[in-house]
Amino acid sequence: MKHLNYLEINRSSWNNRLETHVESSFYDIASFLDGRSSLNTIELDLLGDVSGKRILHLQCHFGQDSISLARLGASVTAIDLSDKAIEKAKSIAKQSGMEVNFICCDLYSLTEHLTGDFDIVFTSYGTIGWLPDLSKWANIIYHFLTAKGKFIFVEFHPFIWMFDDEFREIRYSYSNEGPIIETEQGTYAQRDADIQQEYVTWNHNLSEVFSSLLEQGLHIQEFKEFDYLPYNCFRNTIEFEPNKFRINHLNNRIPMVYALQASK
Repeated sequence: MKHLNYLEINRSSWNNRLETHVESSFYDIASFLDGRSSLNTIELDLLGDVSGKRILHLQCHFGQDSISLARLGASVTAIDLSDKAIEKAKSIAKQSGMEVNFICCDLYSLTEHLTGDFDIVFTSYGTIGWLPDLSKWANIIYHFLTAKGKFIFVEFHPFIWMFDDEFREIRYSYSNEGPIIETEQGTYAQRDADIQQEYVTWNHNLSEVFSSLLEQGLHIQEFKEFDYLPYNCFRNTIEFEPNKFRINHLNNRIPMVYALQASK
């Protein structure tokens, strides 16, 4: 990766999105500040009672899930690559009256910025695609878990990343064949936003995810797949139940999200 400064490209990409995301109805900060939780049933079922738990939240964007976890009684440390997102997360936490330890850094360098261990490491929805090496990712998770700690992970299913934006044709490989460099108009939170950003991502299939965790010595205890999205973040979607979305012409025929729990 010496020839591609993906960290700076992606930091700039997320910084560029930040203002649009904060102002969007997708993230709906007004209702969040009024007490709405940003967490979904999928991850809440795996997290269980987090009161009194120490949680490390990886790739937290501007911190809504981190603050939602703190509202449930957890002691939360959260990290993200985007300096503007972390600055906003601190501001929202202050407005919410919640204490969260927000850190701005690259995930792979987290040991240089943080010490200690955690009962739960948590990450969700659109995170690992920004990382080139899942072995390093799994090593960070293992490093920060307590002896009896658990890792909770919810992610968009790798099958959907094979499609074009309209979900009409297969355009990308299911497996990791190297960096995917693209330019985006608008953003998932507001498709018609007058912004443009370049970004670098990687496709990681399920075997790569499982292998990376198992090789670090983590034990997979639960794995589930879901045929819907809890967010309206793709094109050509239909809301078939409140806060449950599918691709209109594909209905329930493809996996959209998966979730797993692993322990040390």
